[in-house]
Amino acid sequence: MDKSFLKSSSIVTAMTFLSRILGLVRDFFIAKYFGANGLTDAFLVAFRIPNFLRRLFAEGAFSQAFVPILAEAKANETQAEVQNIINHIGTKFLKMLVIITLIAVIAAPVIIFMFAWGFYFNENLTKFNLASDMLRITFPYLLLISLTAFSGSILNTYDKFAVPAFTPVLLNVSMILSSVYLSQYLDEPIMALAWGVLIGGILQLLFQIPFLLKIGKLPKLEKGDHVAVKTLKKRMLPALFGVSVSQINLLIDTMIASVLVSGSVSWLYYSDRLLELPLALIGIALATVALAKLSKYHANKEHQQFTRTVDYALKIGLLLGLPACVGLVLLAEPLIITLFQYDAFSAFAAYQSSLSLMAYGSGLIAFIAVKVLAPVFLARGDTKTPVKAGVIAMLSNVVLNIIFGYYFDHVGLAVATSISAVINGSLLYYYLKQQFIFIFSQDLSKMFFKVLFASFIMAIFILNFDQTQSVYLNADAFSRITMLVTTIVLSMFIYFLSLKLLGINMRKL
Repeated sequence: MDKSFLKSSSIVTAMTFLSRILGLVRDFFIAKYFGANGLTDAFLVAFRIPNFLRRLFAEGAFSQAFVPILAEAKANETQAEVQNIINHIGTKFLKMLVIITLIAVIAAPVIIFMFAWGFYFNENLTKFNLASDMLRITFPYLLLISLTAFSGSILNTYDKFAVPAFTPVLLNVSMILSSVYLSQYLDEPIMALAWGVLIGGILQLLFQIPFLLKIGKLPKLEKGDHVAVKTLKKRMLPALFGVSVSQINLLIDTMIASVLVSGSVSWLYYSDRLLELPLALIGIALATVALAKLSKYHANKEHQQFTRTVDYALKIGLLLGLPACVGLVLLAEPLIITLFQYDAFSAFAAYQSSLSLMAYGSGLIAFIAVKVLAPVFLARGDTKTPVKAGVIAMLSNVVLNIIFGYYFDHVGLAVATSISAVINGSLLYYYLKQQFIFIFSQDLSKMFFKVLFASFIMAIFILNFDQTQSVYLNADAFSRITMLVTTIVLSMFIYFLSLKLLGINMRKL
């Protein structure tokens, strides 16, 4: 396999790991200082709205549509024309973001009502008003992070993967410092988190500018229009659903959770944050590199390399994703207790969060599959096919949310999201096979059963070795971390030893 793919994936994974660890530290401080209650529900809604739109527009549809266009121009056009394309697309993108941001800041209460109507119909409007005030501060983050994602797409196309992958660290640092220090000087301490989001967005954008200057691709304002802008619009509009279904589903979870008992939004948030760690390290890292590589191979008509890259990405996703899936389900409560159950975050909140983590974690391998398979279509300039799968999955999620949410509250919402991911991934593969683009190799099929058996052996070990809930609850932070890390390290050792005994050569892979 192309060593550059593994090297690039490893760089993205390492930088993403650093970012996600700091993200967990950030969430630790949020849980410690603010807990899981109505106030944190208000902040998380105000943060999730621009964050959702960022993943939908910036890192989702925009990046997925823009990278293949830029890769094709880089392969076939002059450097002057590549810069021209960057300038025109960047200018149009900036104008759109400014307009959306101004409307959102003015109409913040309306937007909160749209995305969390349960806050408005509550007898006490404190959550609704607080969320509206915080959205006016957090929404400009969408503009900043979208421009950051635009810059990151350019850097990724030029094989500069480390910088965009490291950039999220700055948001986490900003929110940590704001929660610890800035909160002490505000009448409503939790408002510090909203300001931390805005400051973090500014830092992220400024950080990438020197690296764009270094490769000579800093976007400039440009008048007029360009055919690349029309191509982007054509590919981007359908991709809004196709590549961001999981984010839409999570937002739907939040909308419905807003009508449930106070704390439901926060319980889903903390469990989702732990799901995001392996998903980012495996799925998003693979997808980021795969899109850039696949776009290049498609532009250069290197069909064999194209197919091998898809197969390789799926192998890595399976090899790392399945045991992570098992770990999230079986270690859900120890993970939540160890990371978040301190001070304002109660044992009850930890238990409720662990239930939704088990539900989310069971769908991890499906989430990873979607991240890997969607770029296969996008690299070929096909944004319509993922939409077919995405819309079906999203509609399924809405129906399942209503059914499961009624009977199982916030846990039912997480279950529905995982099932919709399975539907999405299955449909994506069906369309790939139907269009004769890709089919699972024999090696991949054999590996699946070996990985499944090794994960089963690991699961037996965890069930017999890990400590009970009461032991974790009664232990101090250091003891909790020691017990959890010991379990994880030994589980990984048993898993990879099992793989070796089953004949999977990790070095060769």
